[in-house]
Formats: sequence, C-alpha cells, structure tokens
Amino acid sequence: MKVTLEQWRMLKAVVEHGGFAHAAEVVHKSQSSIHHAIQKMELMLEVKLLEVKGRKAHLTDAGRLLLQRAEHLLESAANIDSLAASLNAGVEPEISIAVDQTFPPEYIGTVLEQFSQEYPNTRIQLYETVLSGAAEALNRGQVDLAIAGSGVSHFMAEPLFSVDFIAVASPDHPIFKHYSKNRPLQIDDLVHYRQLVTRDSALDKSVDSGWLKADERWTVSNISTSVEMICRGMGFAWIPVTRISRLLNQGALLPVPLEMGRCRKMTLQLYYARHDRMGPGIKRVAELLHRCCDADVSNFSNIKC
Repeated sequence: MKVTLEQWRMLKAVVEHGGFAHAAEVVHKSQSSIHHAIQKMELMLEVKLLEVKGRKAHLTDAGRLLLQRAEHLLESAANIDSLAASLNAGVEPEISIAVDQTFPPEYIGTVLEQFSQEYPNTRIQLYETVLSGAAEALNRGQVDLAIAGSGVSHFMAEPLFSVDFIAVASPDHPIFKHYSKNRPLQIDDLVHYRQLVTRDSALDKSVDSGWLKADERWTVSNISTSVEMICRGMGFAWIPVTRISRLLNQGALLPVPLEMGRCRKMTLQLYYARHDRMGPGIKRVAELLHRCCDADVSNFSNIKC
C-alpha cells in the first residue's frame, strides 16, 4: 500500500495549522483519524515525519523534504480537479487569437493578465499578424478571435477603435532639411528617401499597403523593428500612433511635415470565427478587449495628425 494524496493533505494541514485540533477542523476529519493517518505514513515510509515540541507539531528534516515534494503532487492534483470542473462547465481548454501589430501590446497584456486570473486552465495561442495575416488565420480556421482592420469578409465583427498611422522620421533625418513654411513637403519629395515597410504576415496573397514609391525601400516583419530603424535615422515610415505615442511625446520621433497624406486611419475590428458557438472563455476575452479599448483609447487622443 502506498501513501495517498489525502494523507499528504492531512500532514500539510497539521504543519500549517500548528496541530491536530486545528487541522481536523480544516480537513473535516477527527483528530484520531489524522493521528492514525500520519502514524501509518511513518510506518510505510519508515521515516519519522513529525515531532512534538511544546504544544505544536513540527516537521522533522526528513518530513520537511518529503512534504516539499508532496506539495507539487497536491498542486497538480488540484489543477487537474480545477481543469475537470472547467471542462464540465464548457470552458475552452485553449483559445487562439490573431492580433494585428497595430493593436497596443499593453492592451493585450492587460486583457490576458485578467483572463489568466479568471480562467487559469485555458491555454492561449497568440498570433501577431500584419495586414491580411489575421484574415488568413480566420479563413484557415487557425484562430477563434482576430483583431484586424476592416475588410475581412464572411465573419461577424465588432469595432474596437480607430488607429491613426502617421509618417514619422527621427529629428536628425535629412528629410526635415527640405521643409520650410514657404514650401511644404509634397508626397513626391519622399521618393528619394528610404521607406521602411512592414511585410504582410499572410502566406498567401499578401498585400502591400501605404505609399510605396520610394526608390529605396526596406521591408521588415515587425513594426517594432521598423520603429527601431527609424529612431536610428535609417528611414521613414507610416507607423500606427498606438506603437509610438511615447516616442512622439518625447520628441524621439517627429511627424514628417507633409502638406497632404501625412496620416491615414484604420478601424480595428474584433472578428469572431464562430459567433454562434462561443464558449465562456471566448466571450470573456471579447468582453475584456472591449472594456480595455473603451477605457484606454483616450491615451492616444493627444497626438494629432
């Protein structure tokens, strides 16, 4: 016969609550039952687990080491019970989300932090996409939810908020030397400067977006990489304000002073892969996303195009 998890729970209760009487109340057993269970453990393990000092029971060195190992088993068992209860309640074991890189990372962090506290047994698969990448993930059945711009057909969508893209460069970029109040920059003046473009993450039928007439154009896969290069004076790009608001406020990046075409807008939408078959986890993620956007979108309103 082997030591059971219930016996380890009794031992842990005795140690945590300082004695058999209080432990009996916690585990809903009689003191004699707990005494007998621990004596039986010591016989089976051939190790002394407890010693009484004064009125309190204390672990021996051997007991302390064994209980530390047993606590991992107790935690795993509790997680299994919790997972089973979640599955029985219809909670999804895993949720996949595609998020366009224009969406603020801090929003995703806030939402998933809250979600993890409420649904600790649900795994999250997060795909960070660009342009038509989210639409491709939806069409392939790869995700349950997607945050992307408008134009993704055949899926129910709800608006989250509008994102401003603004043409920016570092303050020492030569593009600013051509600007004067008497001669505002025209879009064609940019053709001789390097434009940084973020690659569409879709594998099939990827698209380009924005003004792409620069003679020299570099393409990257992540908006963060593009921002880093712009800060180093390596080019200009249209970047979502949601990703550079702090840099703009600090003056580390400046809007390119174009007479026309400096800004463009994109409305981010929340798309549902299967709106008629949503579990409580997906519904909660969607609710938290809307709540976060409604509360914090004003963070970017002080930056004007």
